[in-house]
Amino acid sequence: MDKNFIIGLMLIMLMLLGYQLLVPTPEEPVKTEEVATQSIPVTDKSTSANGISNDSSATDTLNPAIEPKDIIFETSDARIVLTNKGGLLKEVLLKKYKTYDQKPLYLISENYNKFQLNLPTSKGNVDLAKIYFSTDAESATIAEGDSVIVKFKANVSENETVEQTYVIHGEGYLIDYGIYSNVSAGSNQFFTIDWENDLLQLENDMKKNREVVTLNYYTQDLESLGASATSNEEAKVEEPVKWFTMKHKYFLAGLISEKYPFQNVALNANVNPNDTVIVKSMMASASIPMAAITKGDANFQFFLGPNDYHIVEKVKAENFDHNVYLGYAFLKPVNKYFLVPLFFFLEKFISNYGLLIICLVLFVKLLLTPLTYKSYISMAKMKLLAPELEEIREKNSDDAAKQQQEQMKLYQQVGVSPLSGCVPVLATMPILFSLFFLFPNLIELRQESFLWANDLSTYDSFIKLPFTVPFYGDHVSLFTIMMTISSIGYAYYNNQMTPTQPGPVNMKALGYVMPVMFMFVLNSFPAGLTFYYFVSNLVTIVQQLIIKRFVNEDKIRAILDENRKKNANGEKKQTKFQKYLEKSLQAADEAKKKQAELEKRTKKK
Repeated sequence: MDKNFIIGLMLIMLMLLGYQLLVPTPEEPVKTEEVATQSIPVTDKSTSANGISNDSSATDTLNPAIEPKDIIFETSDARIVLTNKGGLLKEVLLKKYKTYDQKPLYLISENYNKFQLNLPTSKGNVDLAKIYFSTDAESATIAEGDSVIVKFKANVSENETVEQTYVIHGEGYLIDYGIYSNVSAGSNQFFTIDWENDLLQLENDMKKNREVVTLNYYTQDLESLGASATSNEEAKVEEPVKWFTMKHKYFLAGLISEKYPFQNVALNANVNPNDTVIVKSMMASASIPMAAITKGDANFQFFLGPNDYHIVEKVKAENFDHNVYLGYAFLKPVNKYFLVPLFFFLEKFISNYGLLIICLVLFVKLLLTPLTYKSYISMAKMKLLAPELEEIREKNSDDAAKQQQEQMKLYQQVGVSPLSGCVPVLATMPILFSLFFLFPNLIELRQESFLWANDLSTYDSFIKLPFTVPFYGDHVSLFTIMMTISSIGYAYYNNQMTPTQPGPVNMKALGYVMPVMFMFVLNSFPAGLTFYYFVSNLVTIVQQLIIKRFVNEDKIRAILDENRKKNANGEKKQTKFQKYLEKSLQAADEAKKKQAELEKRTKKK
C-alpha cells in the first residue's frame, strides 16, 4: 500500500474516531375516567414555561357536563386517536412499521406524551388540555385521497370560546391543525404550546439510540439538541423557529408553523442512563402571538412519521429534509445529488438490499475505474524506480535534505510526479466519507435482512459476548470481521506493489494495523455499511488484478527511459510544484549549512 493511500486511510480513521466522540413498547391506552361535571382549570398566580404570568381565576360553570370521547381514524399509514379532553392527539400508531422486537410502533402514546395549551383569557391563563371539548366527529376509516375535518369547541368564559380544528388525511403523515378564539387578548400576549414526549425504544441498542436521538429545530439553519447520551441539555432560542422535531433514529414527531414562526422557544432533552424503557424525554415550549389566534390565522402541521428522505423532502416546510442527516456541508452534495438518487434508482429494480449494496459498489467502482487505473500506474512507476530510490538513500543516508533533492531530480528526469498517486486516492475520499454518514441514516435498510443479518440498519450480532470489551462492545459483528480480513488482504496485495518508504513509521506495517483499528470503531455500526466496505475491498482487488493484466511494465519502463533522455537534453520544463519543492529543499539545505557554520563558530569561541 503506497504512502498516499495510507494517509487517506488515516484521514478516514480520524473522521470515524471524531464521530464516535462527538457525535420498550408503550402500555395499552388507559381509558379516561368519566366526569360528572365540567370545570375550566386555571392556574392561579403561577408562571408558564415561557414566563407568562397567570394571576386570575375563571369560573367553572360555563360548560355543561361532557362525556369523555375518543375518536379513532384509520388511514392507510396510521391509526390516529383524538380525544375531546383538550381536543388533543392522544395516540399515533404507524401501521407500516414495527419496533425492533416487532411490536406496534407508537410515536405518540397516551402514557408517554403530554400536551399543555396555555390560552390567555379575560379571566386568566387557561390550560386547554384539561378542558373537555364538544365535537360531532365520529370514528372513521379514511380512504386514500380523502380527508376528514374534526372540530372541537369549548367556552372559556361567558362570552369567549375556543375552537380547535384537525384535518386528517387518508394517507401520509401530516396532520393539519388550527386554533381560533374570540378571547380579548392584549398585543403582547401569547398562546403557548408545551409538548413533552418520552421517546420510547424503537431500535435494538439503547446506548446507540441515546447517541442519535435529538431535538431538531430550524431558524435560518438546522440546530440540534440532545446529542449527549449521558447528560441533560437545554436551550432557549432567541430567533423565530419555523419547525421543530423530536427525532428518533428513524422517526420524527414534529410541529411546523411557517406563517407565524414560534417565538420564546425553550427546549429540553433529558436522559436517565438507567431507564430501560425511555430513550430520552424531549420537551418543547413554543409561543405564537394571540393576534394569530383571534384572526383565525394560527395554522400548524404535525408531522408524525418516518424520517424517510422520500417523504420528508416533500413536506412544504423550509429545509424539512435536513432531518435526514447526510453529513457535513462539503459531503452533503455527494449524498444528496449522487448517492441518494443512485440508491433510490437501484431500489426500483432490486428488492433485496444486500444485493442492492453489491450493485451500488459495482456502479461506484466502475465510475471510479479511471482513477483506480491512474493510481495503479503510479504504483507501477514507483515500483520500477524502487532500486534507484534505494541507491539514493544509501548514498545519502546521513543527509535527509540531500536525499530528498536527489529523489526530486530522479522524479523530474523520468517525468513522475510524487503527487500522482495521491490525487486519485483523495478524489475517492468524498464518496467514502459520504457513505459513512449515509448508511446509518437510511430508513430503507431498517429491518431488512441479508444472510445472517436480521437488520442491515444496525450491527449484525453474530456472536453475543458474556462481557463487554472496551472500545469494542459486547458482540462480534461478522460483517466487520470480514471487512477487516479483506482490508488486510488488500494491504498485503498493495505492499507487493509498493516499495518501502523511508521514515520513522513503517507504512507497510501500518497498512495491517489500521484495519484492526477500524474493526473496533465499526463493530457497532450498521451491517449495511460494513458489508459495503467488505464488498468494496474485494471489488478493488479484482479491479486491480484486471488492470494488471493490461499493464505492460516493459512499456512503462521504456516511457520512463524516454523521458529521462528528453529531460537530460532540457526538453522538459519543470512544473510550478517541482520548482517550488526544489527551492524549498535548496532553502532547507542552505539553512542547514548556515546552522552548521554557526555551531562551528560557537565552538571556536
